[in-house]
Amino acid sequence: MQSSLVLQNLLSAPVLFFFLGILGVLVGSDLEIPSPLPKLFSLYLLLAIGFKGGMELAHSGLGPQVLLTIGAAVVMSLLVPLTSFLLLRLRLDGYNAAAIAASYGSISAVTFITAESFLNVLEVNFDGFMVAALALMESPAIVVGVILAKLSAPAEDAESVRDQENGGDQEGSGSLRWREVLQEAFLNGSVYLLIGSLVIGYVVAAFSPAGLEKMDPFTEKLFYGALCFFLLDMGIVAAQRLRDLRQTGAFLIGFSLLAPPVHALLGLLVSALLGLSQGNTLLFMVLCASASYIAVPAAMRMTVPQANPSLYISTALGLTFPFNVVVGIPLYMALTRHFIPVG
Repeated sequence: MQSSLVLQNLLSAPVLFFFLGILGVLVGSDLEIPSPLPKLFSLYLLLAIGFKGGMELAHSGLGPQVLLTIGAAVVMSLLVPLTSFLLLRLRLDGYNAAAIAASYGSISAVTFITAESFLNVLEVNFDGFMVAALALMESPAIVVGVILAKLSAPAEDAESVRDQENGGDQEGSGSLRWREVLQEAFLNGSVYLLIGSLVIGYVVAAFSPAGLEKMDPFTEKLFYGALCFFLLDMGIVAAQRLRDLRQTGAFLIGFSLLAPPVHALLGLLVSALLGLSQGNTLLFMVLCASASYIAVPAAMRMTVPQANPSLYISTALGLTFPFNVVVGIPLYMALTRHFIPVG
């Protein structure tokens, strides 16, 4: 891996603010971000990236490569949780294996945004339609995780759940449960806002291009500063989650550090087959390698309450997220430059 890529990533303002948050926790600083603000900045980042992605999608159109890339992203969001589950099931019960597999089959929007920022620093072009892939990769992994948890549940647990959930009307209760699962998967706040912003960006760019200039100060000029602020908070939260890693054991720690590059290599192979550019390849690899620590945990807490949240949150947020932001992105870029020709 080229040391210059690592240095460029480490010395970028967002990553430095991420380290500042980690350091604050480690040295015992009382630095904290008031609770409404991280949520606000998270929503802002999703809105901005969705709007810009829709705008670029309108400019590029829905050509064959766009549709193939989006389709491949959805396939990866189904494949990764299945393969992860088979590996995790070697050491974990079905509930925890399914919840963690769903987290790693889904995506981290902040990791994706950080990768976009990294590409901008390197002046490497990428296409806005990759945001469509981002928007569509979160929900399938949630559904797969719930299905895996149900299929792997012991028969007696399934009978117990059925007895508690219904008073004789098993089909009605099961239907209600699946409505809740699908609603959480496809209509949770982050997915809804991202897809909605993507559609709005597309409509404005296609039918009212004058409106793009009015949105520019909001979606462009404020974006980098908001990302720095959000990663400062992520550094604080990630450092706090490090304490939970003692419950995970060496197996899960190893999985959370080795799974991202393995999944990234799968993404690199798919990108090469699709003929993606270097910038799009890096983003596709990041989508395959990242793990959800917001949408999936919220869904798993509701649909798979038997799983331990400390396991799937601490691994995704405490280890995989810092690994990808600090080491993974420049590593994936080095692999991209080696295997993907400049287009």
